[in-house]
Amino acid sequence: MAETPEQELFSSAAITSFRLNGQFLSIAEELAAPAGLTAAWWQVLGAVLREPLPVAGIARAMGITRQSVQRIADLLVDKGMAEYRPNPAHRRAKLVAATDSGRAAIARINPRHAVLADRLATELGPDRLAEIVTALTDLAAALDALTGNTD
Repeated sequence: MAETPEQELFSSAAITSFRLNGQFLSIAEELAAPAGLTAAWWQVLGAVLREPLPVAGIARAMGITRQSVQRIADLLVDKGMAEYRPNPAHRRAKLVAATDSGRAAIARINPRHAVLADRLATELGPDRLAEIVTALTDLAAALDALTGNTD
């Protein structure tokens, strides 16, 4: 049975997303390594730069498993880049917060991150890049709605 045009688009979107994920992870590893981080550590620290979050909240925001976030959070705490704080909303689910050391590590990534972002904006054009980001955000929201994964 032949695929419908919608199936072909869905498959193409998925395959392209898998490729993008690999590309982003590779770039993130290259950017994070000089700061003493991995891409996964950067991802978790980045989630708590603005405000402390529980492990489950980080997992939801980043689309990764709670167990994976817990393991990374424990490593970051052991390395002094993050700390656990009491959570007024839930006694047992502590909040993960970046420490000064964690913020400093992220700050070391920012110059190279900015260069790469500028190069990408130059390659695509800033308006086209903004359109792509909007389309990816819309796609993620639509998949969340279809799978009942709404927060």
